[in-house]
Amino acid sequence: MKIFLIGFMGCGKTHWGRALSQKLSFPFFDLDEKIVEKEEKSIAEIFDEQGEEYFRLLEKEVLYMLTESHEIFVMATGGGTPCFYNNIDYLKSKGTVVWINCSVDCLFSRLSREKDQRPLITSIPDDQLKSYIVKKFSNRKIFYQQAHIILNEDDIKMDQLVERVFHS
Repeated sequence: MKIFLIGFMGCGKTHWGRALSQKLSFPFFDLDEKIVEKEEKSIAEIFDEQGEEYFRLLEKEVLYMLTESHEIFVMATGGGTPCFYNNIDYLKSKGTVVWINCSVDCLFSRLSREKDQRPLITSIPDDQLKSYIVKKFSNRKIFYQQAHIILNEDDIKMDQLVERVFHS
């Protein structure tokens, strides 16, 4: 069984992915961490040196490699992963896709504290961050909504997550 967690940056994919993988005794992969390992550079360095298009192609390559080489896992994808190169269709064909849906206010609160660790938002002035989130989220929502399971991050409980994954 392959479980892919998707959603906007800051929604809790890595947190819930680690917790779910422990609960199920499945391996856990954070796609961004695997990209960093492969390139031996931070995500920010990859964006700065090679640009977003290079990063998105690399992301697809690492996604496919991990997916094809493992039978069972929980994966936290990057926030943009399902939005490029038909990745959402690939994810859906290879496993169960779970969208962790987080409110814009929740995302803004989290991301304003983590800006320096997020290459897509480091250069956005604080007073423009919320409108950036609203715009980017609305563009990506069409991909996120295609998930097999949609969970609202505000009220996720581990037992509910496991129940939905296995009985959807």
